[in-house]
Amino acid sequence: MPKFMRSLNVISRCQSAFRTKKMEGEPAGCYHSLILALCRGPGRSQDELAKDICINKSGVARALASLEAEDFVLRRPDPMNKRKTIVEPTEKLISVLPKIRETTAEWNSLVSQGISEEELAVFESVILRMENNARQIIKGLEEGADR
Repeated sequence: MPKFMRSLNVISRCQSAFRTKKMEGEPAGCYHSLILALCRGPGRSQDELAKDICINKSGVARALASLEAEDFVLRRPDPMNKRKTIVEPTEKLISVLPKIRETTAEWNSLVSQGISEEELAVFESVILRMENNARQIIKGLEEGADR
C-alpha cells in the first residue's frame, strides 16, 4: 500500500500556511474550511457543519464563537429543535468570501502545476472515493458507539 497519507497531510499543512500568509489581516482566514462549508449551505446547524468538514463538534463551536465575536457569523437556536444551533454568515463574512475563494483557486493552481488535466481528473476521482470510504468508516464507528 502506498504511503500517501503523509503527503496528503503535508499538502494540507502547506495549504494552511499559504492561506494564513495570503489572508494576513483577515481574522476569518484561519477558518477557511468552516467558512466555505457554511457559505455552501447557510442556515445549517453547528453539528451539520462539524460533520461536513470532519471536525469534532467542540472544535466547530470554538471556531464559530471566535467568528461570532468578530461579527462574521450569527448563531441562533433552531426554532424546530432548541438543542440545535443554526449558523448564518454575516455580510462581513460574505465580503471576504471572494478573497478566500481566490486564495483557494490560487493554491489549487500552484500545487497542480506540471500535472496534466487527465492526471488531475484521475486523482480527483480516486481521492473522492477515498474520502467517501473514510466518511463511511467514521459513520460506522459512530453508529457502533450508539449501540
